[in-house]
Amino acid sequence: MISVAIVLFPGVQALDVAGPLDVFAEANRFVPAQQAYRIVTLSSAPYPINASNGMPLGAQFSLGDVPQAFDILLLPGGPNLPDEAVQPELSAWLRKAAPLAGRYGSICTGAFLLGRAGLLDGKRATTHWSDAERLARQFPLALVEPDRIHVRDGNLVTSAGVTAGIDLALALVSEDHGPEVALAVAKRLLVVIQRQGGQSQFSPYMTASAEDTSPVARIQRYVLEHIGEALPVERLAEAVAMTPRTFARVFTRDAKVAPAEFVQRARLDAARHLLEGSTLALKTIAWRCGFGSPSRMRLVFVQRLGLTPTHYRESFRKPG
Repeated sequence: MISVAIVLFPGVQALDVAGPLDVFAEANRFVPAQQAYRIVTLSSAPYPINASNGMPLGAQFSLGDVPQAFDILLLPGGPNLPDEAVQPELSAWLRKAAPLAGRYGSICTGAFLLGRAGLLDGKRATTHWSDAERLARQFPLALVEPDRIHVRDGNLVTSAGVTAGIDLALALVSEDHGPEVALAVAKRLLVVIQRQGGQSQFSPYMTASAEDTSPVARIQRYVLEHIGEALPVERLAEAVAMTPRTFARVFTRDAKVAPAEFVQRARLDAARHLLEGSTLALKTIAWRCGFGSPSRMRLVFVQRLGLTPTHYRESFRKPG
């Protein structure tokens, strides 16, 4: 059998636990008993372990009461993990258990637990898009890939936020038992076997400027007000009474992105908004958002989000 262990802790995200474990449990319907997954839950905390949604959970074993070698060892996430202090007992246990596991890794912000145990150094990894920058800051030796749904680096496996743990578990099932079994599990759970695109399709590309009266904030508003028009650096610089060279330097320094890149992101977010909330034709959206043509808009969507405008609309169209 294939042993799967998942570590519980107070404040864990319940779906990070239940989603992957349901994938492994469903896979057992389609494989011989001797190749099935044997699932155990571990924790250093006594029952009840309250999840972030208030659900009481219970672990079958404490960290010190089980063998440290598992075929798959997973750390789920929790909404407050990025801000929490190091858990010395868990970190010490992970440093011993991870090298013995066939595959080990995390779901969502569980990556912070791996980082605090020194298990992300020199490794490619991902986490929820909203915490990826913080993960990279806290663990500068990690190679954080913020747009990936899940990442495999040797024996280390990490996934993006919450439901991406299901994607990761399906990928592991496919490794163990082949794509046919993984597809059968996906159909049972009513999820796609491999979703299109990366995390960028769920995250906003634009962020607000910290200072509302700053040149950056003024230009951000100007771009949004003229999103369907040509917006070269010269025009943006003129709007804030700067030379193009000075404007480009100041904007890049304060916004942490070049003016042309900001304009591209603004166009993309504007198009996403119209695709989600309107029935406008792609040609009209492309024109209103400054792409010029549907083919140009399609190219940017595929490059930035990993899916076409049509697929984006099908996935995120608001009802009504």
